[in-house]
Amino acid sequence: MEIQQLKVFLAVAEELHFGRAAQRLHMAQPPVSRMVRQLESDVGTDLFVRSTRSVQLTAAGVALMASAKDILAATDRAKALALAAGRGEVGVVKLAYAGASTHVLVGVLAREVRKAHPGIEMRLNSQDFALPALARVLRGDVDVSLGRWDFVPAGVKARIIVEEHLVMAVPASHRLALRGEIHMEELAGEPFVALPAHEGSVLADRLRRLSLGVGFDPDIVQRAPDSWTAMALVGAEVGCSLTVSSVAENVTDPHVRFLRVLDETLPIYLRMAWRGDSENPALPPVLALAEQVWPS
Repeated sequence: MEIQQLKVFLAVAEELHFGRAAQRLHMAQPPVSRMVRQLESDVGTDLFVRSTRSVQLTAAGVALMASAKDILAATDRAKALALAAGRGEVGVVKLAYAGASTHVLVGVLAREVRKAHPGIEMRLNSQDFALPALARVLRGDVDVSLGRWDFVPAGVKARIIVEEHLVMAVPASHRLALRGEIHMEELAGEPFVALPAHEGSVLADRLRRLSLGVGFDPDIVQRAPDSWTAMALVGAEVGCSLTVSSVAENVTDPHVRFLRVLDETLPIYLRMAWRGDSENPALPPVLALAEQVWPS
């Protein structure tokens, strides 16, 4: 059983006509007929019922059709992998990301890598917060990280993927829920839900800057382990929560409303970071593709 025989068989099986199959394959009809007869001889049974008026698949032909498609698809994948290996486009790239919103961006990149570089495997690692993701790049545990950092250390290269704006998540029952925008001073005395105030937390920094800038300390009544939990607590009317615009775009809880914060503060950027001295040969093709998927 040869690959060309399977290609000819599939063409005839799909067209149910030897002449049309020959045209589709850019072959003369006699070689098509000979290949099908040879394949039937190899498998030991008829694959088609032929008459002067029609061509129909036998039960054996129907059974072979699915397997033939799988074999040809596997052959195509093997060729693609071999070509990728010849270009050096094989290996593993580990990517860590943080936040309730970055999973959509990561999915887009992973899908495009599979299409363009089938020899490269993307291993995705979700982190609750951005700093641990950056630390993993520094240690060499992962090749790339996505996160919101105000600064990146020496030896790490980074570029901006998205500039985001701050929004305040409030319960749908909140007195200001129908507003599209808000000033921070309007929330003085309100209970807040916040993420853990670890060093380098961008949202914790902005909440502190904004609230102190208008003369109050935020009353943090509960800390959430991640953005998804924070939004659930807002929906449960525990308090308000400062977050970023991409979270608002990805959370669909009908019990939560998002209001743009109008107060001026430092910008927030979602960045992509990697080690400048990485020796992973699979990383440059992924970085190049990321530039196309997420243009600066």
